[in-house]
Amino acid sequence: MNMHEFRTPWTGLALGVLAMALIVTAANIAVQYPINAWLTWGAFTYPISFLVTDLCNRAMGPRHARHVVYVGFVFAVALSAWFATPRIAIASGTAFLFAQVLDVQIFDRLRQHRAWWAPPLVSSSIASALDTVLFFSIAFAATPVPWVTLAIGDYFVKLGLALIMLAPFALAIRTRLVPAR
Repeated sequence: MNMHEFRTPWTGLALGVLAMALIVTAANIAVQYPINAWLTWGAFTYPISFLVTDLCNRAMGPRHARHVVYVGFVFAVALSAWFATPRIAIASGTAFLFAQVLDVQIFDRLRQHRAWWAPPLVSSSIASALDTVLFFSIAFAATPVPWVTLAIGDYFVKLGLALIMLAPFALAIRTRLVPAR
């Protein structure tokens, strides 16, 4: 298979959906294991989903990126209900759907920005805030879990990882693995 065949929309969609399902399921399992009062292991896994969304958006456009989000959502919720808990699956699915669709919309609006880093950094930062509030309030409200402190810690990790994820985003652009659309 040459690189041109690899870049077909169906291949990109399939890889994006697979990545989303694996990332979100892993994060939903990991979020059940706290590191301390401020963090769970899920904080280090889930932010990678924004990189996947942004790469799909850049390579295939917002319509295909939304397809990756919608189909990835179905698989991620089903897998999370099986491997995590139904409450976490519902919280994750809700947060994922709203945050990822917001990410696609913001990225697309900033696409023409002169600075290559602005669309992925701004869209991920804003969408992460929505994701964090929705997920932690739905998953852990009215439980003994210190969800407010976990949400604060989680969001700061997401911001840090949004900065770190600029490196693989730039590499994908420079090596033309992800063509500009």
